[in-house]
Amino acid sequence: MKYKCPKCDNTTYEIDQIQATGGTFTKLFNIQNKKFTSVSCKKCTYTEFFKAKTSALENVFDFFTN
Repeated sequence: MKYKCPKCDNTTYEIDQIQATGGTFTKLFNIQNKKFTSVSCKKCTYTEFFKAKTSALENVFDFFTN
């Protein structure tokens, strides 16, 4: 992946993932049905988030493991 930080023009980065809840039902049962990929600049730590798809199976598994 070619990456160039929009703030400092650095080209080194880290990629990570986070999951979050979406609405009232998912908050009540702590179902993390939203997934995001983050790209963080290693120099200035500027971070961008990109929405990733989650499957129904992942959501069910998450429900039973919380």
